[in-house]
Amino acid sequence: MTYIPADNRYASMTYRRCGRSGLKLPVISLGLWHNFGSITPFGVQQELLRTAFDNGITHFDLANNYGPPYGEAERNFGMHMLRDWKPHRDELILSTKAGYDMWEGPYGDFGSRKYLIASLNQSLKRMNVEYVDIFYHHRPDPETPIEETAGALEQILRSGKALYVGISNYNAVQTEAMVKALGSLSTHLLIHQPSYSMFNRWIEQPMEGAGSLQDVLRREGVGCICFAPLQNGLLTTKYIGGIPADSRAAHDPRYLKPSDITEEKIAKVCALNEIASRRGQALSQMALAWVLRDEVVTTALIGASRPSQIIENVKALDAAPFTAEELAQIEAILMS
Repeated sequence: MTYIPADNRYASMTYRRCGRSGLKLPVISLGLWHNFGSITPFGVQQELLRTAFDNGITHFDLANNYGPPYGEAERNFGMHMLRDWKPHRDELILSTKAGYDMWEGPYGDFGSRKYLIASLNQSLKRMNVEYVDIFYHHRPDPETPIEETAGALEQILRSGKALYVGISNYNAVQTEAMVKALGSLSTHLLIHQPSYSMFNRWIEQPMEGAGSLQDVLRREGVGCICFAPLQNGLLTTKYIGGIPADSRAAHDPRYLKPSDITEEKIAKVCALNEIASRRGQALSQMALAWVLRDEVVTTALIGASRPSQIIENVKALDAAPFTAEELAQIEAILMS
């Protein structure tokens, strides 16, 4: 059956300008990291994408090695593109990345011009699109000169195969270096994708000579899309009573190990959940609202295995802004 998007899909979503650019992103974006490989039924993937778009989520985020196996998320998305999304391509922001290992040999990893351009060419074929809106270098490369990586990103822009470029997992000093390298080529770094959550606040920590990553992004007009804002499910009520048999920690401990679910963390989760309840929110909703409390963060990147999770996460936008008292209470819990 032909997909017809909801008429009111833009009514309740908030869109923020991405740094000093003309591009606006929904404050909640959908990541295709975990549930778009071969292990997730195609119909479930389709439901997730449709539910996201029907609720104003216009940004779908991929990478070359998302799966499993590597490349499978892009291949699956390419089939969804042909079935559902070609008529709506101009309403979507699609991104992909390269920087981690993708294929064997010396040319399938890190940040050389050879790897980044070859990888994007492969990604476009898998995704069945002529261009992506954002192309990221997925991690810093300790061996390739940053000028080469920046030059590859600038060449990709000139080729029309991406409209904007970004980086992921760079620290504050590395980010400032990339901003300067791209600036020397008259290119602006659109966005950075770091991990960030209540339990993972490294982007707030200052580095000598640069300040914090947040400081650099604010100063240089670079947007921010934070991944793992729910700490891979830990910032929900899922683990308060133990580790459910159907949870990620139980059956896929690559990203959340049972050893990460400590008594100390669960005590904090319970205390945070009390504040969320007083705000009329689920803990997951409050955790998303918290990472979005400062507009240096443009958008929070969520994952989902069920459409209901997307709908619940979007409702994070319904609550009132945090009061100073609530923020102080949350800070006290996180620092305890």
